[in-house]
Amino acid sequence: MCAYAADDKDPMPHIAFVSEHFVAGHPVAVRIHSECMTGDVFGSRRCDCGEQLDAALRIAAENGGVVIYLRQEGRGIGLINKLKAYNLQDKGLNTIDANTHLGFDADARQYEAAITMLKDLGIRQVELMTNNPDKVAALSRSGIEVTGRIPIVIPAHADNTDYLRTKQELMGHILGLS
Repeated sequence: MCAYAADDKDPMPHIAFVSEHFVAGHPVAVRIHSECMTGDVFGSRRCDCGEQLDAALRIAAENGGVVIYLRQEGRGIGLINKLKAYNLQDKGLNTIDANTHLGFDADARQYEAAITMLKDLGIRQVELMTNNPDKVAALSRSGIEVTGRIPIVIPAHADNTDYLRTKQELMGHILGLS
């Protein structure tokens, strides 16, 4: 585990989980995962985040990969605003409309920190564990070559079907929902 922060006094650094079998210089299985306290820590069924993180950590461990854990809760809006968005979702808004209703972009995440971390680890080629085409585009623009995409598709269930459908239909995530 490697911590990355602009200031060594930062109490909330980004984290790189690096497999003991990691070797730079060839395509590396990489997940860029944005913090989701409700899903990652508390197992919320409103999203698929915790299950995606678990799957990515397993794949990284088995394949000499890396999981970058970015401290940008709630697609970059923070935990307090994410909880406000949840309340709006409970009143019928989808995840995107809830964020924009609060005055935020649908997805305010940034990937520059992850790119810096990957370059620091000597990673220039990745097999990106993602369903999000924006992550592929961000890495490709950075000079890191995306040699492939490893889908991390978690089966939908009653509590997150609408959320996943919104991600697929409005954000372009590749989830294979019908």
